[in-house]
Amino acid sequence: MNQRFPLTANYDPSWINENKMGPNPLWLVEELVREMNLTPGMKVLDLGCGKGLTSIFLAKEFGVQVWASDLWIDPTENLSRIRTAGVESLVYPIKAEAHSMPFPDEFFDCIISIDAYHYFGTDELFLSWYLKKLVKKGSEIGIVVPGVKREVSNEQDLPYKLRELWTDDLYTFHTAEWWGNHWSKTKTVTINQVEYIKDSHNLWWQSNCDTELLNADEEELLTFVKFIATRIV
Repeated sequence: MNQRFPLTANYDPSWINENKMGPNPLWLVEELVREMNLTPGMKVLDLGCGKGLTSIFLAKEFGVQVWASDLWIDPTENLSRIRTAGVESLVYPIKAEAHSMPFPDEFFDCIISIDAYHYFGTDELFLSWYLKKLVKKGSEIGIVVPGVKREVSNEQDLPYKLRELWTDDLYTFHTAEWWGNHWSKTKTVTINQVEYIKDSHNLWWQSNCDTELLNADEEELLTFVKFIATRIV
């Protein structure tokens, strides 16, 4: 993985494993941002940042200012990690709910969300009513979410071995096509790309998490979807 993710290779694997809350978030954010335009000094919202690993990564690698927002992780705890990483002057941890962010309109130059957006962003109104106003017109929004290669609407759509492991929250997993339609129909953004991340199943395995679920996924239904859009109105 070091060749595919050379930036992540510079971070201590034990630090990543200790603080990740799912699949390796640095692999996912590195995969995303190589397709985006980040420049030093930009104001970036890291929405659903978890324990702040992606926020630290963005600040260190691109010199951007990052508002590390999460609902469940104590921002004081995140601040400790941020200070230890030496980016206290660039990363600002906050606790906030995605539908009521404490920022003025068009405050950010970019929004990024890694392995979190599916928990709130499947709402038909979220992009147009809550998210788009936070970022300036002409700016990018980049997302990586866990997904599926075909839509799952009920238990019968699942491979047999996955049925007993499939919990309600996993119905937020959708195909790349679903996400593309979900965003494009709002007419508030231009979709730059929406696609499956190459070799997703292996990335998930290599992250050493969700092993029971992955072991049952003999058809490799589970994947990651990345999509990048630009706000137009």
